[in-house]
Amino acid sequence: MSTPFPFTAVVGQDDLRLALLLNAVSPAVGGVLVRGEKGTAKSTAVRALSALLPAVDVVSGCRFSCDPAAPDPACPDGPHEGGAFESRAARMVELPVGASEDRLVGALDIERALAEGVKAFEPGLLADAHRGILYVDEVNLLHDHLVDLLLDAAAMGASYVEREGVSVRHAARFLLVGTMNPEEGELRPQLLDRFGLTVEVAASREPDQRVEVVRRRLAYDDDPAGFAARWADDEATVRQRIVAARQLLPSVRLGDGALRQIAATCAAFEVDGMRADIVMARTATALAAWAGRTDVLAEDVRQAALLALPHRRRRNPFDAPGLDEDKLDETLEEFGGSDGSDGDDDPDPDDNGPGGGGGRPAPEDGGPEGGDTAARPEAGDGGEPQPSGAGAGEQSPVRAAEPFRTKVLSVPGLGEGAAGRRSRARTEHGRTTGARRPRGTLTKLHLAATVQAAAPHQRARGRSGPGLVVRRDDLRQATREGREGNLVLFVVDASGSMAARQRMSAVKGAVLSLLLDAYQRRDKVGLVTFRGASGEVALPPTSSVDAAAARLESLPTGGRTPLAAGLLKAHEVLRVERLRDPARRALVVVVTDGRATGGPDPVALASRAAGLFAAEGTASVVVDCESGPVRLGLAGRVADDLGGTAVTLDELRADSIAGLVRDAQGARKIQRRAA
Repeated sequence: MSTPFPFTAVVGQDDLRLALLLNAVSPAVGGVLVRGEKGTAKSTAVRALSALLPAVDVVSGCRFSCDPAAPDPACPDGPHEGGAFESRAARMVELPVGASEDRLVGALDIERALAEGVKAFEPGLLADAHRGILYVDEVNLLHDHLVDLLLDAAAMGASYVEREGVSVRHAARFLLVGTMNPEEGELRPQLLDRFGLTVEVAASREPDQRVEVVRRRLAYDDDPAGFAARWADDEATVRQRIVAARQLLPSVRLGDGALRQIAATCAAFEVDGMRADIVMARTATALAAWAGRTDVLAEDVRQAALLALPHRRRRNPFDAPGLDEDKLDETLEEFGGSDGSDGDDDPDPDDNGPGGGGGRPAPEDGGPEGGDTAARPEAGDGGEPQPSGAGAGEQSPVRAAEPFRTKVLSVPGLGEGAAGRRSRARTEHGRTTGARRPRGTLTKLHLAATVQAAAPHQRARGRSGPGLVVRRDDLRQATREGREGNLVLFVVDASGSMAARQRMSAVKGAVLSLLLDAYQRRDKVGLVTFRGASGEVALPPTSSVDAAAARLESLPTGGRTPLAAGLLKAHEVLRVERLRDPARRALVVVVTDGRATGGPDPVALASRAAGLFAAEGTASVVVDCESGPVRLGLAGRVADDLGGTAVTLDELRADSIAGLVRDAQGARKIQRRAA
């Protein structure tokens, strides 16, 4: 077994270390979601935490890690009254991004069912993680249905399995930790809310601290055991402090004043539901216990708010997470209690032990406190690259109009791409639609079809016992239908004609609305723009819809309309993406008024470029941005050349007429408006 990097040797990352320690003290806090750029010790810190957790006593032979002092009366391996027990280290179980539902929650033991004719449950990772840590790296890339199962178990403290004739309930209480890089896509807001705490991490911008990070990492790589030995005393100190805080936790008093501050803070920041209040209360209590106190102070409430609220106050997927600390301080001061929890007599931070005020870990050597959370440019603050090739008459970017709920755009046919929520597809998860002989490795057994195939041959195979005699030719693969995520490639006209009559604000609002829809349906998105003399890739295909929204916000307009160049650039993007991910189907959304100018015969060039998409059967939609009393219907002709459908901005709304995208063969009906 490899030696983990010591938790106390992690440089900086104070909020991350504090959030993990609070969950170690009180698993009821609800876990931690760690958001941050790559290479910021997210996974290192989580894996290091497992070595600090106290050993656990478990019933001998119990696959569900029952506590001998209070065994689960409903344990599938029970009853455990008076049984032998053993002590072992707390487990850290990693959930791979590509794990199956069976591997997560457990399933019928197929081997015993077929060979012995008995129903037996084979536990999954949720059972393995009971009373330990369940770690999901890149949780934002985990399939939605697995995230739902995972967070339901975390919230209820139990896993319920009802499938394939098996009905099992077992305890599943664990410290849930997820890490993610926001550049690769976000979690849905309702799933963000299920994590107790969230922490934003970034690499330090302080040279001294970066030097210390490199120095420690190199020393660890050269001699892991020796490096860990040098930090053994610090590790033991933190381990003992966790044990002491756990013992103190039941004695911590959460007074009415602190409760009022918690409730007022959640109300002031307009968080949805009551989960935030409960998590803040548990976090503040854990902070007091970690600091060695039995009373919750205002500083505990403040720190709890900074950890528990930023991801809950986001109003839409493109709002940056964060908390207005001035507003937080004003709220705490206004609703300060008089029972000792209002923080008027703040204790000396040094009196709270090694953790400092509010239980925050002391900064490590090698840099100033907080050096790892240097400010980064926010979307829209000028940090985004600007499109090049501006033509004459370029206008400054305009803000997008208010987004709205759009019609569902989908790719016709049945795909086999990554799981998502847009188009119909054959998937590993979803409703079972039939069975077939497996092609290659069997991944999902269709039990009924397998039994049906084997049943007629039992006498000929000499069956004499209760078990079913099954051969490889009898096995049947379940075929399932669900939804896939697509590549939604936006091709946006940013020419001067689009800027006329202040249309660009409405156009950006429509594209932003479609981006919101893509976010909810777990799509990849890309952005191609065209203006002046060429088309350019403003954003290569990515899972970060936030990045696309930021590029859209800073998009200027002006110049001629090189429609052909924009379509050719989009075609090239799709060609490259098909090589990278052949199974992911594309939906091209062209946002234009249909005008084509610049160069010799621009209309004919645009028609030929559009024909490339039609020849390949690429699903497409043209959002017709033409307005005014006189309309030329040019966008409809572009849609006809693409083999797709044209829809106006008004018809894009979900409450407008139905039927936007039809099968590629039948999607020739174009809505034209008379001049």
